Order: sequence, then structure tokens, then C-alpha cells
Amino acid sequence: MMAAYSAKVSGGFDEVLLLEKNEKLGKKVYITGKGRCNVTNACSNEEFFNNVVSNPKFLYSAYYGFDNNALMRLIEDNGCPLKTERGNRVFPVSDHSSDIIKAMSDVLKKAGVKVRLNTEVREILTGPIRDASIKESPVLREDGMISDKDNPADGKRVTGIVLKTGEKKDCDRVVIATGGLSYPSTGSTGDGHRMLKRLGHTVTDCRPALVPLEVKEVDECMLMQGLALKNVSLRLSRASKKKSIYDGFGEMLFTHFGVSGPLILSASSHYGQSVKGTVSEAEDIILHIDLKPALSHEQLDLRMLRDFDAAKNKSIHNVMGGLLPGSMIPVILKRCNISPDKKINEITKQERDALTDTIKDYSLHVTGTRDYNEAIITQGGVNVKEINPSTMESKLIKGLYIAGELLDVDALTGGFNLQIAWSTGYLAGEII
Repeated sequence: MMAAYSAKVSGGFDEVLLLEKNEKLGKKVYITGKGRCNVTNACSNEEFFNNVVSNPKFLYSAYYGFDNNALMRLIEDNGCPLKTERGNRVFPVSDHSSDIIKAMSDVLKKAGVKVRLNTEVREILTGPIRDASIKESPVLREDGMISDKDNPADGKRVTGIVLKTGEKKDCDRVVIATGGLSYPSTGSTGDGHRMLKRLGHTVTDCRPALVPLEVKEVDECMLMQGLALKNVSLRLSRASKKKSIYDGFGEMLFTHFGVSGPLILSASSHYGQSVKGTVSEAEDIILHIDLKPALSHEQLDLRMLRDFDAAKNKSIHNVMGGLLPGSMIPVILKRCNISPDKKINEITKQERDALTDTIKDYSLHVTGTRDYNEAIITQGGVNVKEINPSTMESKLIKGLYIAGELLDVDALTGGFNLQIAWSTGYLAGEII
């Protein structure tokens, strides 16, 4: 939608045609933010790039050309007032993602973009560059570097498209923005990756990201299913190394398969970057959860002693409620090999130390992620070395522009991934 709008208002074309596979526009936008649409993040430029996990430098031109403020102005100028919530997350005032889609639909209508729904593209057609006055984009060498020389005479350019119905349309410029693999029910089924591979583009290994994690200790998680924790800190690391893969603070949730929630979703992107989907038993990834990050070990021990002194004749299960949620108490006690019926006056110093250690470092071994049906985004995509970051044009095929989640670019939760889509789409349309 953004690329089509930008192409129409900036490119001066007589006709800009948006071909949509689904029965309506913005099907994936509709489900974002649990149906509220976290449309962008009202952060500083520095903070935006700090939240991009993969290839942030590639986005400089796209973001500075159409940033969060430009997007918010466009949306609000087209009848959808916005609000900013915790973490600078931006939502429509109505809390309805459909209002964002309506605003963008109105943008397209005013600009004069033609839209065809239920129209699936099967193939992008290319042909040789015959006009000697047209310079092809630089050659991508086998070592991944870009040659300074012009492409040879057999360089390719876009000549048209073929629809699933067999219909052909001639054109010399195409923006492809079909999304990645996440939420395939919205139409993101890898069509773009397949078409681009056939045209010679490299697609890096793809994996689900911003996705719940599965853990080895699933039996414990099932006992705590539905328990939401707030204000916990989390560290993700390899078992064989002390260096953190990710450090975060926030909210998480226990499920029947492992863990989820905002903190876990952010951790999952760094998990994916670290293991590339090939973690081995000897190199497990561990989640270290500090359930009481505001207290040091010593402070937690003193707090525990005060609680214990006030209830010396009670069982430990009944006393731990001051420190832990009810469903977590039997899990923690079992880890520490302490009977829930044991009296407080029988708890040893060693058992108390075990409790403080476990509360300060409740660890879970990650075994993998949930699949694309539960992943907010796809990590991996078209190799950005094959794309001109100043235009979003393919370096392999003239007239072919690639935008959005198809690219090997992704960010954490908070509206950053949608902003990547808006910015790269706008640049792709603006330049053509």
C-alpha cells in the first residue's frame, strides 16, 4: 500500500496498479497489535536503530526518507487520530486496526492508485537490456562483493508479470512486497521468496521470530500455565559461555509448551540470530530469569528471614506466598528439593540459600521456537547485499524493487517492524 501510494505521488506514472492476493487490503495489518495495530513507535532515530536486530545500517536511507513522524502525519491527515502508549508504542485512538487500513485505503484512492483484489502474481518476467543508454545495476560477484563495472550486455530488466490465471501484463517496474512466512493464513506463504529465487536472488535461512519459545522443562511450565510475571529480568546465554546473547526486563507468560509474552518475544529474535535454527544438546541456550531483580541475593535472604521469623511453625508452602505467586511455589520448592510441608523452623541455611539462588536465577533450557503460525515476523530473507539501500532496487534486475518483510531485516516488538515496512515501501515507490 505504501509503495503504491509513493509511486503514484512521487513517480509521475499514468498508472500504478496494486495487485493484492487476498480478498481485502491490509489483512496482516488487521491482526497486528492484537487487532489494535501498533502502527509505529514514536521514538528517537537512535532508539529506532537500536531496536533493529538484523542489518540496521541497510535501513538508513529508507528510514530517514520516511520516518515515524512522516508516517503519523500521513495517517492522521487521512482521518485516523493516533495515540502514544507505554514504550512509545503508537496506536489508533479507536484501538481498531481497521481504521489504519481505512486511512491507507483512502490514501490510495485519493492518489489514484488502481487496486485489484483476489489477484495472485505467479511470476515476474524479465528480458535482456537492449538499450545501450540504459546502465544495468552493478554485478554481484561470487564472493558477495559488488563490482564497480557495469553489467554485461546480457543484464536483465523487468518486462512484465504473469498472474495465477495465466494473464500477462507488460510493465517495466515492479515493487514486490509479499511479506515473509509468518501468519500464512494472511497470505504470507513464501510466494515472494520463491519468485525472487527464480530470478537469481539469494534468500538467507528463514526462521520464526518474535515468537514464543519451547523449553526442556515443559512439565514445570504446564504447572504454571497462564501465570503472567511482571517486572522480571531475563538473560539469554549459551550453557558453555557466560556472555549474554540478550538481556531484557519486562513481562512474560508461562504456557503449556514453554514461555511467551513481550520479554520472551524479544528474546526469541536474538535466539534465532544466535543459533540459526541448529542448536545442539551440547550447546543449549538457557533463559535465566530473575524473579526479584530489585533485590540482591543478600536483600532477598533478609526478606525471607523476616517472613520466616514471623511464621516459624507454619509449613514453607504457606509462607512463600509473600514472595512468589501460588502456582510457582511448588515448582520452586521442588527444584530446591524442599518438601512443601516442611516447617519453617526446620529449614536449613543451605535450603534457604537454594531458594534465593533459584528465585534470582530460575533457568529454563530453550529447545526451539513455535512455528510461523505463532510468529509475528520472519527472520531472514532476501540478502540485502543484493539490494541498493538508497533505492530498494535489485542489483541483479533493473526495475525490480523489494520492500518489507521479504528483506533480511527485522526488529524487536513495539511497532518497529511495521515502520520498516512503511519506510522501505515508501522508498521503493518514491525512487521508481
